[in-house]
Amino acid sequence: MAALNFATHDASTGSQLFYLWPILYAANFLSRRVLHFNLLLVFAGEAATVFPVLGSRRGASDWVAMVLAMTMAATVVQSLRDRADRLRDVLEQQAHADHLTGLANRRHFDEALAGAGGWAGRTGGPLALLTIDLDHFKTINDTFGHAEGDRVLRAVADAMREVAGDTGVAARLGGDEFVLLLRAGPHDAMKVAGALRAAIADRRDLPGGPPGVSIGIAALPGDAGTVQDLVAASDAALYEAKSAGRGRVAVAGDRLNVDQVPSFVPDQRP
Repeated sequence: MAALNFATHDASTGSQLFYLWPILYAANFLSRRVLHFNLLLVFAGEAATVFPVLGSRRGASDWVAMVLAMTMAATVVQSLRDRADRLRDVLEQQAHADHLTGLANRRHFDEALAGAGGWAGRTGGPLALLTIDLDHFKTINDTFGHAEGDRVLRAVADAMREVAGDTGVAARLGGDEFVLLLRAGPHDAMKVAGALRAAIADRRDLPGGPPGVSIGIAALPGDAGTVQDLVAASDAALYEAKSAGRGRVAVAGDRLNVDQVPSFVPDQRP
């Protein structure tokens, strides 16, 4: 563009406006470094045109005006882009997070499960899935109200975040059903289940005391060949834990119920 303007001795405002297009494109789609580089090129090209054509005094006035105009245009567009990027990040986070607990939602969990399945297939690494259900959660809601029930759900979510680790994915699938996906074997999953129950039991600020939880654990490849089978095996283990009296951890395959704790019973005293 600068070469064309110089060859035609065209230093008019109309010719200078063509510099706006690469600036706007860089500000909207490219990195800040590329944008700054484009600005420097435009400023140098404009100087190479206006000074020889218009002379030093008028050329300096035109060049300064063009530098200010292009810089302001780039700044405004870059600011709008930054704002749009922040809004997109917030919307993306909201699309993948449970609004009440801040844990991953079902959509995010499904994506994480598929990704973990691909990782396990490539590396042969183990996966473990803990399916967690609160015992007598309806009783908690009916006795203390839904606001206090929400506090219980958030307390469980906090405990899950505490024990999930860097590679674990903690999610709320809906209601009082939670899952914890680990890149670990069944032995480590049992330790995490114990740590989770201990963290929940430490919450003494909840109505009626800490809630009881039932947990079903399944491992891949031991209990399942695919991630879909892993989910089914973990669900079956949870059903076994609840059927056996709640407040238990059940392991798929072995159907081993361990570490029984008293289920939550609300205080019925007046």
